[in-house]
Parts: sequence; C-alpha cells; structure tokens
Amino acid sequence: MSRLVSFVIPACNEEKNIPVIVKEIAAIMDSLPYAYRFLFVDDGSSDHTLSVLQQLSKENQHVQYLSLSRNFGHQNALKAGLDHAEGDAVIMMDADLQHPPALIPLLLEKWEEGTDMVYTIRKEQEDLSLLKRKTSALFYDVINNMSDIELEQGTADFRLMDKKVVDAFRQLREHELFIRGLVKWMGFSQAGIAYIPSARLSGTSKYTIKKMVRFALQGITSFSTKPLYMAAYLGFSFAFLSVLYIPYIIYSFYQGHTVSGWASIIAAIAFFGGLQLMILGIIGLYLGKLFMQSKNRPHYFIKERSWDHA
Repeated sequence: MSRLVSFVIPACNEEKNIPVIVKEIAAIMDSLPYAYRFLFVDDGSSDHTLSVLQQLSKENQHVQYLSLSRNFGHQNALKAGLDHAEGDAVIMMDADLQHPPALIPLLLEKWEEGTDMVYTIRKEQEDLSLLKRKTSALFYDVINNMSDIELEQGTADFRLMDKKVVDAFRQLREHELFIRGLVKWMGFSQAGIAYIPSARLSGTSKYTIKKMVRFALQGITSFSTKPLYMAAYLGFSFAFLSVLYIPYIIYSFYQGHTVSGWASIIAAIAFFGGLQLMILGIIGLYLGKLFMQSKNRPHYFIKERSWDHA
C-alpha cells in the first residue's frame, strides 16, 4: 500500500490561488508512487476562500479543509493543520505559490533516504529590493545573535516532516509559536534544500514590517533569556553613568556654580532610574510570559471542517 503524504496549506484571502496550487501539486503527485491529501486551513479569510474550499472538497476527494473562527495568524494556522493532518509525512507550504511545487519530489527523495525533516532555504531573487534584502538578513541575524538556536539565512516554513516529528510537535504547548525555531530545537535528523521563490500568483503578502518585527521578538523571547540580561546590563550601565556625575558635582561645588539640591537629586534619579529599569525589565518579561502562558488558551478555534459534511 502506498504511503500517504499530506499537504498542510494555510490560506488567508487566497481564493484565486487555491485552485491553481491544487492543480500543480496534483500533477506532480499523480506521477509519484504516493497517496496524497490536501488539508487547507482557512485562517479567517474575508474573501471567497472558504467557498472555494467548500466547492473543491466536493469535487476533489483529495481536498479537505479546516475553517478557523477568525484570523489566528499564520503560525497558529499551521499548528491547526499539523494537529489534524494524517499520513506518513506532512509537507507544509504557503498557498501563494512562492513555495515552488516542483521541489516536492526532492523533499520526498530526502525523506526516503531517512531524513526526518527536510526544510527549505530561500535564496533571494536578484530583482528583490534592497530594503527587503536588508530586513530579511537583519531578521535572521537578530534571531541567531539573540537566541539559543541557529537558523540558516532564508529558512522558510516550507518543509517536510515525518510522522514521528509531527507527533512530537503536537506535544508542544508554546503560547507564542515560532515554528521554524521550534522544529530546529526539536532535533531529529534534518536536511536543508535551497530554492528560489516564485512570484506570488495573486494577492498581497501578509507579512508587513510590523509583523516581521513581532515575529522576530517571538522567536527571540521563546528561545533565549538574552533580552533579560540586556535589560540588566542596560540598568547597570545607567547606574554606572550616574557615577560620572560625581566629578562634575565636585567641580561645580568648588567653582560655586551649584544650585542647592540639584546635584543630589540628579544623581539619585539617574542611579535609581537605572536600577528600576533593570529590575522592571527582568520582572516584566518573565511575568508577561508567565501570565500569557498561564491562561492556557487554545491556539485556535475551528468553525467548520470538511469531513463533518461527508
């Protein structure tokens, strides 16, 4: 019996792209000795994405979908797909066709050789803007320098995961998901494949600069306590700088340029302000993480599943 490969594909306002990606992946998988299944995750789309998925699931036995109750974000949509995906291997990819389906046979080949996880590394296109290149490089530099994991430049969420890796991933209970970091942290045998992203077929990118900054902060704070040390160092720095006021205070005193009480007030404000920044930074980050994690809220809610209508 042929082994089953599931495709987990988050979709937010991708009504025009979904039929095309189904057609392209099906053309590749039909030529390979595998059974296959699509599991689309409608992440609170405001267009006709859900209607397209409903129709496709009726017409195509390979297509299934989950519809989330609202937009929970790309990482939570991926988790929803991984939580419900079946098969011997799961391939995660985006619906905009920037993750080239032509790479699928190579992912499967590496998997058949015994690799538990095959991830992809995006190589930047020559016509990409300088700003985009710099922000992308900065994103990975910050992650690697500020966290305890090492991600290769351009590591993408386009990857194949063996069933045992998917089962292990389902045990994770992280509040703020940073999946490309989590799967790196999990271990197992891993291999990377470079690719050049295709042009987006339709629609616009969902990752704004603001979202990228938030994504980077999630990755850093999920895998490292370095920001806490930075807060401590910053506090100590301000406290130390306040000591530099002392020579100036003495000089002003002997020159008769002092205003009664100003020196002691400024020195005290600078010193204790630094200490407060240090202490509040440490307490605030730890309590913030603990507070959000203690709520134990689900990562998503499912509004509709295709197999409930079967």
